[in-house]
Amino acid sequence: MNALVALCHFCELHGPRTLFCTEAVHPPSPSPPQPGSAIPGDRDREADREGEGLTMRANSSATQRADMCEGCRSLPASHPGFVSVDSETGIRYLSHQHPRQPQLFSVVRQACVRSLSCEVCPGREGPIFFGDEQHGFVFSHTFFIKDSLARGFQRWYSIVVVAMDRIYLINSWPFLLRHLRQTIQSLQDTALKVFDNEQCVCPQRAVRMNSAFSPAVFPHQRSGNAARSLTSLTQHSNLWASLHSSFSWLLKACGSRLTEKLLEGAPTEDTLVLIERQTEQEEEMSGWDCAEGGGSNPQPSQSESVQPKDFQFDDGRQEDLLGPKFKSLRHLRQVLGANDFRQLAWHVLMGNQVIWRGADPGLIQSAFNVLKALLPVGCVRAVSYSPHYEEAYRCNFLGLSPDVPIPAHVSSSEFSMLVDVLNVERGCVNPVSDDDILSLYQFNISSANTQPTDKGPTLLNKIEVALSNENLSVEVVSLCLLCLKEEWMNKVKVLFKFSKVDGRGKEDTQKVLALLGATGPGEEDNVRLLKFWMTGLSKLYKSHLMTAVRAGTSRKHT
Repeated sequence: MNALVALCHFCELHGPRTLFCTEAVHPPSPSPPQPGSAIPGDRDREADREGEGLTMRANSSATQRADMCEGCRSLPASHPGFVSVDSETGIRYLSHQHPRQPQLFSVVRQACVRSLSCEVCPGREGPIFFGDEQHGFVFSHTFFIKDSLARGFQRWYSIVVVAMDRIYLINSWPFLLRHLRQTIQSLQDTALKVFDNEQCVCPQRAVRMNSAFSPAVFPHQRSGNAARSLTSLTQHSNLWASLHSSFSWLLKACGSRLTEKLLEGAPTEDTLVLIERQTEQEEEMSGWDCAEGGGSNPQPSQSESVQPKDFQFDDGRQEDLLGPKFKSLRHLRQVLGANDFRQLAWHVLMGNQVIWRGADPGLIQSAFNVLKALLPVGCVRAVSYSPHYEEAYRCNFLGLSPDVPIPAHVSSSEFSMLVDVLNVERGCVNPVSDDDILSLYQFNISSANTQPTDKGPTLLNKIEVALSNENLSVEVVSLCLLCLKEEWMNKVKVLFKFSKVDGRGKEDTQKVLALLGATGPGEEDNVRLLKFWMTGLSKLYKSHLMTAVRAGTSRKHT
């Protein structure tokens, strides 16, 4: 991630100061050496020495202008700083009190001053975003640290993340907020223990109330208490090494979680829905972390290798499932038979609740994984395996253990379907392969639906033609299914815009259905499918349409 993380402090004597800074240094791109030029390694070392010299000169000039107290200093001038190397990418993460480059020194200095003066949220403690194209954009989180000798018994700090990419930084807000709060909570908890111990030994509130106050000696009294370092406040001997480890991992993980992908054309509705779900999940996790807090573990201080953490979401991948499993829609059709498979696929496409009940969670999960391919991502609400029944509004795919009873109103409903997976009793015979599911299980399908499923919808007819064609490989069938879903999602968008947004009547809607090819045999099923698939449209698409309609209406009135 092309960003920089810094810890800032508001000193009572010298104002806002930068205490600790971590930046990522990318390896130079290889280029063929020119005759008479220095080798790349020498150039890198010379650039490093030059950057360090500029930084030292900038720091020395700043020191000459105003003496730094203990509260303004993190590492002594003789300290080489901390370096971590990512073995995968070759990126180095460098930490010191100030950035290596003078340009970055100015940017971080301005971000520090703004985060601890004018750019603060209500209550002076919490996250805020500010910045511009010239000086970079800043994610800042201000917080207080307890100090028994400070004015008001607390000192003011902030952690800032500076980057030039505004969109990237905003999209990383939930991630940064969650992990920075863990670091801040750890600092506050450690400092609070030190504060309580000091107050037990010598309560400062009583001392201050009993001491004589004189305006002449007040500045001298304050200057003696203003020079406590963060190390002194937390009694953490490896504080800066721990912060280096936390900041380095933050830059590494934040850069890894968002990647650029080449898209052929506009993003599909499935892509938009997945992005929205990931954002909602991160916001929920951020809310949990706000309530629970967190901590960070100190790591080796000098040269180390940063190990990134993996952020994985449960996507029910087939290779993670053990035991017998369905490999594809064609495999599922071969096991169940053509008639039972069509009835099952019909219920899935219509949005009815499909219940699988059995003792093998892996088999049921694999069935749901292949059946999900029939629907847009936004229409899938799955509970893979539950010890009790879940209502249809919560999930349209439900896995149950064998002893879970089905409520009477569900078993008698035409909007649900039950698949009982029964173990086949086998004697002492040779073991069978996991791929031979029929020799291991028996499938009983039941539903109260009396409507014939052999006419439509049109999409199901096309899917069955592709599945029954043995000349097409599983990969080709998957691509064919993807194209068919995109075709019908485009029809859904047209119908949504026409009926829901524009509010056209039934007669006009029927003309549109005829234009979309949804009339004729299986028309009722086609309409049900289109209406169900409307629930899978992304929030972004719906809000875009509504915004466009409002803008057009306002222009007409003006």
